[in-house]
Amino acid sequence: MTAKGEKYLLIIEDDDLQFEIYQEALEGFVLHRAVTIREALERISECPASLVILDHILADGDLGLEHLATIKEALPHVPIIVISGALEVHQQMEALQGPRRAHYCLTKPLDLEKLTITVQEALTQCGETEIVEQFSALEKSKRIDALDLMSRSTERLSRQNEILKRLQGRSQKPNISHLAREFRVARRTILRDLNELVRRGQLNTSILIDQEDSGVE
Repeated sequence: MTAKGEKYLLIIEDDDLQFEIYQEALEGFVLHRAVTIREALERISECPASLVILDHILADGDLGLEHLATIKEALPHVPIIVISGALEVHQQMEALQGPRRAHYCLTKPLDLEKLTITVQEALTQCGETEIVEQFSALEKSKRIDALDLMSRSTERLSRQNEILKRLQGRSQKPNISHLAREFRVARRTILRDLNELVRRGQLNTSILIDQEDSGVE
């Protein structure tokens, strides 16, 4: 029985010899074994594992991949390593894709050094760590978007103020193409600036060019 809050690796494996291989390769970790999916789910409900190693071919015809989604629902933020010597390449790819995916898929016979490295990598870089990094990246993206929006807004106001200085008190309609080249923007941007200035009452509507000449390039 696992103490509440104790971190352990859950090995879902029915073969005694294969489990001994895990014990040898992962001797620095606390290992718990389940030989069936039902036993694994019962153990998870008692105390969630920190990582799951799921063998594909289990006793009584159970196939690990068929229960991957169920395990993932029970442990949504816990890395899962699928182990099998019977999976085709396309099956391995399917196991590593989608919202209820495994994080790794290793083939038998196992390379024990690779297994150890994979377990350590999964524990340090996947699961909750992965979720935190995703949220951090999202927040960073939002900050960048906000700064970009603020920069573009400041640039637009600066350009509109400069246009306003030039056109106030003038009755002659502006040369849209000339302004666009000068400010290095599209004609439609200058037209939008002029419309905003008119809408705010800073320029008279007569400053706008004729309708047929106001189309976007």
